[in-house]
Amino acid sequence: MLEDKIITKLLEHDEKLAGVVTKDEFQKFRSDSLEGQDTMIGILKRLDEERIFTHKWVKDIEHKVEENTQELKKLKLQLNIA
Repeated sequence: MLEDKIITKLLEHDEKLAGVVTKDEFQKFRSDSLEGQDTMIGILKRLDEERIFTHKWVKDIEHKVEENTQELKKLKLQLNIA
């Protein structure tokens, strides 16, 4: 009777251990996760650098638009269109 209980418990433990992740499987998962995060960080760094250049480009365009607007106002005044 006691042997049956021990055998039953051993079988239960075997079933539970079958679902446990091995060290190699965990290391593979960890490596894949870190590789994905490294890729994301690279993309974010590139986007941040692009944002800086885009901001400067927009400021330059805004400056040119302002200059052109002032020049158009002057031309309209000279041509008595304004």
